[in-house]
Amino acid sequence: MNPLDKLPLPLLEWFRDNARSLPWRDDPTPYHVWLSEIMLQQTRVAAVLDYYRRFLEEASDVAALAALPEDRLLKLWQGLGYYNRARNLQKAAQVIVDQYGGVFPSDYAAVRSLPGVGDYTAGAICSIAFGQAVPAVDGNVLRAYARICGDEGDIATPQMKKKVTQAILEAIPLHAPGTFNQALMELGATVCLPNGAPLCGRCPAREFCVALAQDRVADLPVKAPKKPRRVEERAVWLIFHGDRVALRRRPNRGLLAGLWEFPNELWEGPLPPDWGIEALSDTYAGQAKHIFTHIEWHMTLRTVEAAEDKLPPGWVWASRDELAEKYAVPNAFERALEHAKERLNGGE
Repeated sequence: MNPLDKLPLPLLEWFRDNARSLPWRDDPTPYHVWLSEIMLQQTRVAAVLDYYRRFLEEASDVAALAALPEDRLLKLWQGLGYYNRARNLQKAAQVIVDQYGGVFPSDYAAVRSLPGVGDYTAGAICSIAFGQAVPAVDGNVLRAYARICGDEGDIATPQMKKKVTQAILEAIPLHAPGTFNQALMELGATVCLPNGAPLCGRCPAREFCVALAQDRVADLPVKAPKKPRRVEERAVWLIFHGDRVALRRRPNRGLLAGLWEFPNELWEGPLPPDWGIEALSDTYAGQAKHIFTHIEWHMTLRTVEAAEDKLPPGWVWASRDELAEKYAVPNAFERALEHAKERLNGGE
């Protein structure tokens, strides 16, 4: 007998007693489920809660999101990272307004076709918000499946994801598909933990988990190692003039597209001369590191006192309040942003 065939009843009972109270679960409208699932991609639940609340204060529904100015959208998203998620959210909201009269579509194919929506997100929305018996397979589900079924397939491959999706489709209870999907995700997030550290004694599948029975919990799931990241050595300048600091906008394509940053270069020398900025001083201000999916930035921070307020075209001078409220500066520059705020706050 397939271990998944035994899973629904004990899993649903466990979820009833152990589910975390989360705002999108308390009011699982399609918009709330969608917003939460996009925010939760690559991001911990604890980090999302405040963002979710603040986001809904300004974009309470699809129409409000569609009409939100892009700079404000990115500012609301600041700190969550992966900013294309926010841009795709707005593109999808605009599609819903233009093509569906602002009403979230319930057809799986229509949901799946929205910008930024993949198989997992479409499955989560359609099962949780619309009660449709479709799988929602994320990393937590893949890990739980591999252990419960003792499957040694590489969970990073499309073939394994397709196999797991089909297995979940056959096991999902028709009377509670959304609850089942949430329960399986919750199991992976809170009990069937990664890195060989699951809490098997708390697991509702412990009586029929193949990995536990065969003492292979630490060996599963199988996942091919990632390629090493490219390391870039960057200099980052915090250029001050009076009570303002210089920012420039990144290109509209590529890494951190369209966001504001402290000027930086793959450069080990003094302030680049082609910027045309006369420096009264240029001093070392510390080190920082930021890890992207494929690149690792090692940053040397430098503080510059500019002789005048002349800046290259497209750059801006930002005050303390504008840093806080207006300009979206990504987490890659968190250390530099803290330094700038401390300076503009008078060293407090």
